[in-house]
Amino acid sequence: MSSWLEELEARLDQQLESFLRTNPQQEELLRGQAARDRQRQLLAERVRLRQQAEEQRQQLLKLAEEIRQWQGRIGRARSAGAGELAGRAEAHVAGLMDQGRQRWQALTDLGQRFTSVEQELAELASQRSSGPAATPDLEADWARFEAQQELQELKRRSQR
Repeated sequence: MSSWLEELEARLDQQLESFLRTNPQQEELLRGQAARDRQRQLLAERVRLRQQAEEQRQQLLKLAEEIRQWQGRIGRARSAGAGELAGRAEAHVAGLMDQGRQRWQALTDLGQRFTSVEQELAELASQRSSGPAATPDLEADWARFEAQQELQELKRRSQR
């Protein structure tokens, strides 16, 4: 059964390659669509990474505040002569500090992933703009046109 599927897949691949060889414009359209799909995926990933980083930052701030509170408690316990309680509180603070280091590492990892997404987005943008048959992005061109029209209108208004 699997050999039948493999044969079918190989035959379909051959037909697609043959079609694309005889219709290079279709191959370019296919590549362009794949690049746009990848760009959409990367943009969604960038948004998700930003949200995760913000959550990590908020958790780090809460953890830092908790550590400050426990350090104050340690000082009060020591000044009141409750050394055993202060020691337990110090052990708790050490655990919180470990959590903080782990969260910092997670935030660093998110930053590295964000940087790689940004690099891939930049590569896609440069490929689209420098491609031999780069198709113009109608939305971007339209947005530029509208911006130019608005700028000209503002200039006219300011000259009055």
